[in-house]
Formats: sequence, C-alpha cells, structure tokens
Amino acid sequence: MPRRFVIVPAAGGGARFGDAQPKQYAELRGTSVIARTLTQLAALDAAATLVALAPDDVRYADIVGARPRVETVACGGPTRADTVRNALAQLATRAAPDDWIVVHDAARPCVSRDALARLVRELGDDPVGGLLALPVADTLKRAAAPALEGVVRVERTEDRAALWQAQTPQMFRHHVLAAALERDGVTAWTDEAQAVEALAATGACGMPRLVRGEPSNLKITYAADLALARAIVAAEG
Repeated sequence: MPRRFVIVPAAGGGARFGDAQPKQYAELRGTSVIARTLTQLAALDAAATLVALAPDDVRYADIVGARPRVETVACGGPTRADTVRNALAQLATRAAPDDWIVVHDAARPCVSRDALARLVRELGDDPVGGLLALPVADTLKRAAAPALEGVVRVERTEDRAALWQAQTPQMFRHHVLAAALERDGVTAWTDEAQAVEALAATGACGMPRLVRGEPSNLKITYAADLALARAIVAAEG
C-alpha cells in the first residue's frame, strides 16, 4: 500500500508580510503558524514529514521543537520550486515510485482534517495525483497595461466558468513529481501542480485532478490574513 510523505516548504522570508520574522513563526492564538500547520497535517498519518528550512534558520527549534515523525532539513533554495526539489531529493531512497508526496504551505494553518481526508479519498488510486482548489466565485478583471500616469484600467472581464483557485496540499505520486521537478524552467513555477501540468503536456502523465477545498484554507501572505486566520482558529474552538 502506498505511503505518504509530507513536504512543508518553510524557507521563505515572507517579505510581503511586513514583519521582522517570517510569517510561519507569527503567533497564532497561543502557538505559531507553522506549529498549527504541522498539527493539522498530523491527520495524514504520514511516514515522515520534512520541514524544509532556510540554511540560516535559527527559530524553528525554539518555536516548534521536536515532533513525532517530523524532520527538519536545511535545504531551502532561492525559490519554492528549488526548496521542494531539494526536499524531495532527501526522500529519493526512502519513497517508492508510487508513494504519495504531499506538499503543503507552511503558512496555511487552517486546512481542515475533513479537507485532508477528502483529498486522500478522492485521489485514491489516481495514477498522477491532484490538489485542493476552489472554483472561482468573484468576477475577474484583466488589467490593461498601465498608462504613463500610472492609472490602471480594465482591459476585459475574464470568463470564470472553468477557473479554480489552487490551494495546498498538493499530492502527487513520487515518480510523477520527481520527473516534473527535474524539467527545465521549474524555478519559475509557483506550485507543484504547474510543474506536473508541464510534464503532462509532453504526454508523460495525465493532468492533475482538482479536489474541492474550503474557503477557510487561506494562505497567510499579508498581516490582515493573520487576523483572519486567528478568527478561524477561534471559531473552531
């Protein structure tokens, strides 16, 4: 039976968050963002969870500490893709080709156990894998190139009928994700699904599957997102 291995990329500095410390270490109702994330991910019952840290990270040990089946690897790279690829290399001799690799943002502490169970259940025997995502509900505007005075105007309204907003976790077969991350241009991709999509375009595998996520599974990017995450955690009791 395929096992699950989790990778949590946590090497970013969180420049848009606007704090002296990376957003994953921000306080979240008595714990930290990343500690809450790891608590939620424990529901996956993974064989191992690798937290991919920046080589100069000095906060994790004091803020999070040791956890069962959670390992830290100082393999953070200049981009998310580099960090995930480096962490995946740590699993090269441990994960079988058909094992699952689950990648989840350190700054998504509100992913629910129900959403995690749904991802695992619906992917089931899928040969490729997939990701949590939400159908886009808002009207989407494409901006025209800004004029010289810096005013931004609408170019057109985009059709949202087939658009989904990607979330994490994203879960793929080990051999699929490894092949996808070995391709040229991977550092420009913003999530693992995009790398797998490029691999699928060559005919090497199928496209990722979309599994319905939840609005509460927000990613903390700005300070206002942290306030919303605190409200979600408070509402969950």
